Amino acid sequence: MAETLKSRYGPDVPLRIAEKVAEAYPEFDQEEFLRLALDGFEDLELTERAKQISSALAATLPPDRDRAIRILMSSIEPKAGEAEPTGMDAFVYFPLVYFVGQEGLGCFETSMWAQKELTKRFTAEFSIRGFIDKYPSETLARLRDWAEDRDVHVRRLVSEGTRPRLPWAPHLKRFRENPAPVIELLEFLKDDPEEYVRRSVANNLNDISKDHPEVAVDVARRWWKGGSEERRKLVRHGLRTLIKKGHKGALGVLGFGEESPVEVEVVTCDPEEVEIGGKVQIRIGLVNPSETRTGALVDFRIHFVKANGSTSPKVFKGAERYLGPGERITLRKTVSVAQQSTRTHYPGRHEVEVMLNGRTHPGGHFVLQKAKDR
Repeated sequence: MAETLKSRYGPDVPLRIAEKVAEAYPEFDQEEFLRLALDGFEDLELTERAKQISSALAATLPPDRDRAIRILMSSIEPKAGEAEPTGMDAFVYFPLVYFVGQEGLGCFETSMWAQKELTKRFTAEFSIRGFIDKYPSETLARLRDWAEDRDVHVRRLVSEGTRPRLPWAPHLKRFRENPAPVIELLEFLKDDPEEYVRRSVANNLNDISKDHPEVAVDVARRWWKGGSEERRKLVRHGLRTLIKKGHKGALGVLGFGEESPVEVEVVTCDPEEVEIGGKVQIRIGLVNPSETRTGALVDFRIHFVKANGSTSPKVFKGAERYLGPGERITLRKTVSVAQQSTRTHYPGRHEVEVMLNGRTHPGGHFVLQKAKDR
C-alpha cells in the first residue's frame, strides 16, 4: 500500500522545528510547543497538521509578531555544510508559511521579506493572498518588482499567488471581479525562460477565463500573434477550459474557427459492445474538401450512463491537426471502461459525439455490458 503524504509528515516535523527555533531563540518553551503541536496530531490530515504547528508557534513565540517572524527566519538558515530540505522534507516550512500568512499581516515589510525567502524553499502562494487583500496596492507593487527577480520561485509566486481561483485557497474576489491588475503582472512573465513559471501563467489565464472569457480571449489573441512556440503552448493551456466548452473566440485564437471547412466523415466504436473493465477504441475520420490547408481541433464527448439510467457527459481531449487540400485523416482514441475511484461505470448505451472546431457532431455509440463471471 502506498505511503500517504501525511504519514511522511509525522511528529518528527514539529520536533525538528522546535530544535531549530530553540537554537535561534533560547527562551523558546519547546515542551509547551510540542504539547500543543502534537495534541491529536495523528487524527489530522497534512494541511491541518501544518496549521496546528503554526498555532502552537503563535502560542509560544513572542507576541511581537515582527520579532517572532525574524526568529523563525533565523531558525531556517542552514548551518555551514548543511543542505536545505528538498522534496517532501521541504514541507517543514509549511507551518512557517501559515504563521506569516496569519500572524504577519500587521508587519508588512518583515512578512514580505519572509515570504520571498520562504517561497524559494517551499511556496508562499497561499500566504501572499492575505496581503493582497489587506494591502492591495503595496503588495501588487512588490509583486511587480518580483516579476523580474532572478529566482524562478519568486517569479512563479507572482503568477501563482495572484490566481483568482487558486485551488485549496480562498478565491481572490477583487481579481475575480477585475483581473486587469493580474494581467499587468502576467505580461512580464508570459515569455519567462522557465516553463515552471509559464505553466503558472497559463493556469492563471485559465482562472481568468472562467469569470471573464472575453477578456481571456483578448489577452490570448494578443499573445498568440507573433508569439514563440513556447508562448503559444502557454496560450493553448490557458484557454483549455474555453476550448472544452467550444468557445468560438478561443477556438479562433488557435486557428480553429467555425469557418474551417474540415468535415467529420465517419465515427466508429470498436467494439460496439464491451464489458465493464474493457476498452473501446473510437475512430474519427476527417476530410478537408477545400483547396486550402486548414485546421481541425478535435475533442470528443462520451455520455456515460449513471446508476439511475440518466447520462453525464465527459469531454476527452482529442488532437490538433492541419489538413492539406483534399486530405483525409483518421484519429484514434482508446478509452478505458474499467471501474475507477473517480468514475463508476454502469451498463447501457453510451453515445459518442465529436467536437470539431467548436461544433458538435453526432457520432457513434457503444453498449456497455456487465462483466461476465469467469
